[in-house]
Amino acid sequence: MSSERLIYLPLGGAGEIGMNAYVYGYGKPGKERLILVDLGVTFPDMDGTPGVDLILPDISWLEARKGQLEAIFITHAHEDHVGAVAHYYARLGAPIHARAFTANIARRKMQEHGNPEKAVHIASTWPATVKAGPFTVGFVPISHSIPESSGLVIDSAGGRIVHTGDFKIDVNPVVGEPFDRDLWASLSEPGVKALVCDSTNVFSHHEGRSESTVGGPITDLVAASKGLFVCTTFASNVARVKSLAEAGVRAGRSVCLMGRAMQRMIEAAQETGVLTGFPKTISPEEAGNVPRDSLMLIVTGSQGERRAASAQLANGKYNGITLKEGDTFLFSSKTIPGNERGVIRIINQFSEMGVDVIEGDDRYHVSGHANRPDLDEMHKLIKPQMVIPMHGEHRHLREHVKLANANRLKGVLAVNGMMIDLSGNAPKVAEYIETGRTYLDGSVQVGAMDGVVRDRIRMALNGHVMVNVILDEEDEPLGDPWVEIMGLAETGRSNAPLVDVLEEDLSQFMGRAGAKMLTNDDKLEEGLRRTARQSTQTEIGKRPEVTVVISRLTA
Repeated sequence: MSSERLIYLPLGGAGEIGMNAYVYGYGKPGKERLILVDLGVTFPDMDGTPGVDLILPDISWLEARKGQLEAIFITHAHEDHVGAVAHYYARLGAPIHARAFTANIARRKMQEHGNPEKAVHIASTWPATVKAGPFTVGFVPISHSIPESSGLVIDSAGGRIVHTGDFKIDVNPVVGEPFDRDLWASLSEPGVKALVCDSTNVFSHHEGRSESTVGGPITDLVAASKGLFVCTTFASNVARVKSLAEAGVRAGRSVCLMGRAMQRMIEAAQETGVLTGFPKTISPEEAGNVPRDSLMLIVTGSQGERRAASAQLANGKYNGITLKEGDTFLFSSKTIPGNERGVIRIINQFSEMGVDVIEGDDRYHVSGHANRPDLDEMHKLIKPQMVIPMHGEHRHLREHVKLANANRLKGVLAVNGMMIDLSGNAPKVAEYIETGRTYLDGSVQVGAMDGVVRDRIRMALNGHVMVNVILDEEDEPLGDPWVEIMGLAETGRSNAPLVDVLEEDLSQFMGRAGAKMLTNDDKLEEGLRRTARQSTQTEIGKRPEVTVVISRLTA
């Protein structure tokens, strides 16, 4: 029996949709040579992560073993797969491999963060391969909602693994390569130990639709609309952006792209040759001079992002353009769970303007992920010994395991931090790794358990009181305490200003405090904090966060 093992370890993306990061390893236990597939981000929300810019996977386990890490392979250029490469390059230092379009996006990110662009290597497609330690990795074209998406063939002495990445079965995707059944079936010929497979749409029982089916209905909608026509979709879905632009041109409208992310994505697609024949567009400056019924805007912000073009238009104006009654706004996208509140806010703002909003209409959007029939077909094409669901919440992974078992395949439910030993014929849990999240907060990375965001939430929920006291050289109060409040009602049940009430109660506390209290900063601080919280509770029914500043004069 071999002393070496083949392992699979998700650090993100297994038990959630987003923040994908999957480790594969081969070698002696604890000394495996490693590769990482994808390194993405997820996005914060104001409820659980206020003020946070991005959420990254916790790579502490991998960083501690960066000497064993051979390479990073990126399946495609969506943010939840490539968004963290530049943030973590300095901590991992491994070469990054991706196809040309994805490499273009990755290099732009590396440049923005001052990392070497040459660390990103352009890979050719299967049967070409990249050697990375004990692994040989090939990029297999697959259809998705962004150009040059790829699944990966990962070969080692431990057997073949097929990692689908995000995919759908689409033989006419408008932009990008169509799904090649014969090619994917051929991957099974040497025998496949494990299929690590997208699980996003496992609950959708109907067959998936091709991207090519949305162009006609969108054209009809634009042609029938009066006034200004505005639409939004994912900036990365360049096929959809092209379909929208072509619909606008066919309807006799000038087309304008608004939003930096969308403009950059189209530029990258054109630079790498994956997007051709894109209709001529006009600049935002030119758009202001075009009659409203002859203009179509394609804007960012399909998920309700506060700073994106959609939100700016909903707030009143963007690039000098305003929406008004009789205009039309189309969401050619699906709202990702967790983003509903932001999207609904924008819809209601447009509604108040008299704008006709179309959202959630399947005629104008198709998913980029495999529905259950597509997953079923992938199982049958690859014929693996086992199926390991990924890219899904726990409910998606569990349902995908059931589907695999129904196809007489061994389904393995592995969530973030669960290291699976794939050696032999029976997979087993080898180890549990502590995983979590890292927050990009401004320009610094903080751990989810560091308390920074927790304190921010507590202040948001409870408000804040700052108490200031000065003591002289003899440890006697010099004047009365003074108070500053933030995020609290100014007047409470006594009908007096809250600040006045707090300062009076704190003054009385200081007057009662004995020498032992006044000479001990810790005890004094605790007493002042307790008094401020109790007084605020009595006055307005809130127990705020309290900061106490004690200043002592010295001789």
